[in-house]
Amino acid sequence: QVQLVESGGGLVQAGVSLRLSCAASGRTFSGNTMAWFRQAPGKEREFVAAITSSATIKDYADSVKGRFTISRDNAKNTLYLQMSSLKPEDTAVYYCAADLRGYYSNNYWKAATYSYWGQGTQVTVSS
Repeated sequence: QVQLVESGGGLVQAGVSLRLSCAASGRTFSGNTMAWFRQAPGKEREFVAAITSSATIKDYADSVKGRFTISRDNAKNTLYLQMSSLKPEDTAVYYCAADLRGYYSNNYWKAATYSYWGQGTQVTVSS
């Protein structure tokens, strides 16, 4: 059974850093694009960051560019999101996702591109 399990969320104050992890099991995603999305209460799920299988390409939403860094460890089948200078507007449930295709889609920012999703981890940033 394929699973993506996020961890690392929590309640933090504005300005601090937090690192999210997404551990994959059941199959390897070393050859696949992976991404982070987030969903705040009452809002649609939105793209945060994506990374190619070899980590040569990384894309970010404008709202997190310069503050968040996506990375991966293919040997551990794990995806990461390093979040710095957190703001209250970063409060959301964060989801990791994996694309089954073997290439980087032009639609990397669309949720529909991804076939596997984790259950999410809550990040709450207080002011």
